[in-house]
Amino acid sequence: MYLVDVIKDVSYSIYKECLLDFYIPKTEHKCPVLIYFHGGGLDSGERQDEIILKTLASNYGIAIATADYRMYPAAKFPNFIEDSADAVKFVMEYNEKQNLFSEYYIGGISAGGYLTMMLFFDKSYLSKRGISVEDVSGYIFDAGEPTTHFNVLAERGLDTRLVRIDEAAPIYYIDKDYPHKDAQPKILILFSDNDITNRLEQNQLLYRTMFHFNYNMDKIEIRCLKGYTHVGYYSAQYEDGNYILPKLYSDFILK
Repeated sequence: MYLVDVIKDVSYSIYKECLLDFYIPKTEHKCPVLIYFHGGGLDSGERQDEIILKTLASNYGIAIATADYRMYPAAKFPNFIEDSADAVKFVMEYNEKQNLFSEYYIGGISAGGYLTMMLFFDKSYLSKRGISVEDVSGYIFDAGEPTTHFNVLAERGLDTRLVRIDEAAPIYYIDKDYPHKDAQPKILILFSDNDITNRLEQNQLLYRTMFHFNYNMDKIEIRCLKGYTHVGYYSAQYEDGNYILPKLYSDFILK
């Protein structure tokens, strides 16, 4: 177990919504940090002050930077993705000054999974900020939507059930073989067997499309969690009382 320093309400952008909290375990050495984006359909939710994130820091020695971002109806595509990229840049610059973190991970759940996918597959968001997707050791796509997000469809006045693959869809950017497979970051894809309609199939399609385009599949782990609805495993526990999600995340980050 680790003691945890908590730094709250840190502004990472000019926008008032763009705040993040740090949970930093007190370790004898530098630790990995997970830059984490909450879910909520891009129109609700907030950075979490819950045991799940604290457990990653206290039980597994993984620092967390959990960020809010602009949301609908005030935000428009791609404001929330730009904010996510700004959060990544902020954490990296913070680490340059503080020298706390050994490596970077980006992840999110549901809408946050979509944001994480967009940062990885559309490399322009990070590259505009002087960051390569390969500066990040790994990405967690937790129940994200690899096609155009349903609330982006709503912004366009379209039926949110439509499946669209365009510039707002992470999978759209898988259009060539991965250029240097040895440098590819590792990826964890999570979803549940009773997920939102199409979410399971969409994530399987994402996985197979990466295979088709010669991504390094040895670095990609896909997990379908049985017996749960959409992100129903978020606060679920094993029989021994340990939380499922921090264990899955930590196994991926620390392996």
